[in-house]
Order: sequence, then C-alpha cells, then structure tokens
Amino acid sequence: MAEIRKALIIGGGIAGMSAGIALREAGLRVDLCDQDPQWRVYGAGITITGPTLRAMGRLGILNAVLEHGYAADGIDICSADGVPLFNIDTRNDALGDIPTAGGILRPVLHRIMSERLLALDPTVMLGVTVDAIEWHGDLATVRFSNGASSTYDLVVGADGIYSRTRRQMFESPPVPRYAGQMCWRLMMERHPSIMRRTFFLGGPAKVGLNPVAQDQMYMFYLEAHPEPLWRNEVDQHVVLRELLQGYGGILREIADSLDGASNIICRPLETVLAGETWVRSNAVLIGDAAHATTPQLASGAGMGIEDGLVLGEEISRQAHVPTALQSFMQRRYARCKLVVDSSLEISRLERERAAPQAQTAVVEKALAALNEEF
Repeated sequence: MAEIRKALIIGGGIAGMSAGIALREAGLRVDLCDQDPQWRVYGAGITITGPTLRAMGRLGILNAVLEHGYAADGIDICSADGVPLFNIDTRNDALGDIPTAGGILRPVLHRIMSERLLALDPTVMLGVTVDAIEWHGDLATVRFSNGASSTYDLVVGADGIYSRTRRQMFESPPVPRYAGQMCWRLMMERHPSIMRRTFFLGGPAKVGLNPVAQDQMYMFYLEAHPEPLWRNEVDQHVVLRELLQGYGGILREIADSLDGASNIICRPLETVLAGETWVRSNAVLIGDAAHATTPQLASGAGMGIEDGLVLGEEISRQAHVPTALQSFMQRRYARCKLVVDSSLEISRLERERAAPQAQTAVVEKALAALNEEF
C-alpha cells in the first residue's frame, strides 16, 4: 500500500471480524464498533461447507474450528421415515484435503474469531453505534452515539440484515423480506448414528440433523407458512412435537423427548440483496448487510468471511480505496447472488414438496460452483 490507512468496521459479527482481521493484516489501523456492550452472540449452531472451511484456513482459524467444532464429508439423504435414500458426495479436488462439511456452535466460533482479531490489536468500541456518516471526497467523517467523531479512509458496514449503515449509505435501499418458511432449531446431544449432515425429505417439511461438536448437534425443521408466526416460547416444544408427527426413526425419538426444558429457537427466514452495488465512495457493505441469505446452502457465514478476506486483498493491491471497492464488487457480487438465489430456489422446492432429487440437484450445482476459488 502507498500508506497506512484507517478503517472503521460497523458490526462485530462474523463478517465484521473477518474484515477486521484481514484489514489489520493488510496494515490498516482498524476501529470496530458494535452496539452490544457485552459483544455477545445469539443463536445455536451453524453448518459449515468446505468452501467456508477453506476461507477459515486463509483467515487463520481453521485448526481451532476443527478442534472445537465438527467436520465430515458428505450429506446423507433419508426419507421422512428415517430410511437412507442416497448420499451427496461433497468432496472436490478444488478443496484439497480440507473437510467438505462441518458445524460449530455460534458462541464458540465467536470466541475463536474475536481472539484472533484482538491479537492484532484493533480499537474495539462496544455499546457504540454510528449516528451519521458524512462524505467529503474520498474520506468519510463518522459521528458516533457516544459523541465522538473521526475521519476514515474506509468504512465497512457489517451490521447485519437490518443494517442501519445500508440506510445511511443509500436513499432507498432494499429491505429484508420473508422467505416463506419458519426455521426451528433444536440443540441436543449428538446421536451416535449421526456422523455427518443428514436431511430427511419427503415429509411435510425438510428436516435436518447437523453435528456441531463431537457431543452436540442441532435439528432444523423448515415450516412453510405464508406469513411469519410469533408463538409463545413456553409452548414451543408442544408445537414442534406436533410438527414432527408422522416422521420416523431418530426423528420420532427426538419428538418423544421434547419437553419444557428443550433448547428450541424458532425464527422466520428473511433475505435481502442490497442491489448491484454495495459501495458508496469509500464505504462498502459486507456480509448480511449486503446479501443476507436463507440457510439452505449453509453459506451465509462463509460468504461473510470471504467478503472480509477479499476486501483485505483488494485494499492491499490498490492505493485508491474507491477503486479497490469496485474491484471488490467485481469479485463478490455474482458469487453472493448465486448463494441468495440458489437458497431461495431450494426454499421454493421445499415448500412445494418437490422430489428429493430435485431439491438436492440445486444444492449440488451451487456447492460445485462455490468450490471454485473466490
């Protein structure tokens, strides 16, 4: 780079931390702000694809993820009765010896990434949001909620699907839209028969079991519904048990075990793609702020990590930040749009109860494209 520059990252989630690591390693001074004073993470476990594990390797966290998470090749496809139907072979020469699937608990991944970032000595501001961004030339002056202000060569909006930065950057930005499914997640001990991602197709809804640690897994149930539902959390185990009626095998065992102490989360699936450009002058959106996807391809976190890595690479190559951001868009837009569009297509097929082979064909095609270098 021509000189050391200063960047602000708004949001301390997966994409924001990835950008922070990459930009610090590129030589920038980095400020990161997050609205949560405790910098907490919510949610259960997440599934990780081979391309995401490859990106984690480039970020320097792969060994820790493999140590504290779970990795295995392939996806087992079963009927709603639990009878094995076929297996998707996820192995690909482009990934080398990297596992092609896995999972990890969200709090564990947050700890791994935050420790990696903090070792690079950024300035972290917690409980702080951005009140305003003012552009002048190739610089931006940012006014914070704590009354402070500072000028930056680069501003990175990584503040999630409901991004405030997206609204500050663009006059009429797209807003998140409901994707037609409610996603149930149930955390539990890993059943010894579940050795890799396992999908149950052909029933009223798609159901999956995903290991996220040697001793833990989560179940997801994708409930089709025309409008988002908000249910009493106290009764969620009763509703989920009813939804699982008619499923057999291990799913029947899980349904029978549900009670008031079960660790259940149910949320509507939403998506947004922030137009054909996520750039304004020296500011850029990344991660869910730019391209929030539904979880059918298990690639939302991966796309956010890749965004951070590519941003660091392009900033390193270009002395002019807006030019670097245009190069970033050329590398990221089509790949991220593929994930959003393919995930929504799989969601449509699930809601229409299409044949398992039709659903998995979209998965295989999209994963093959994502296996290519980013």
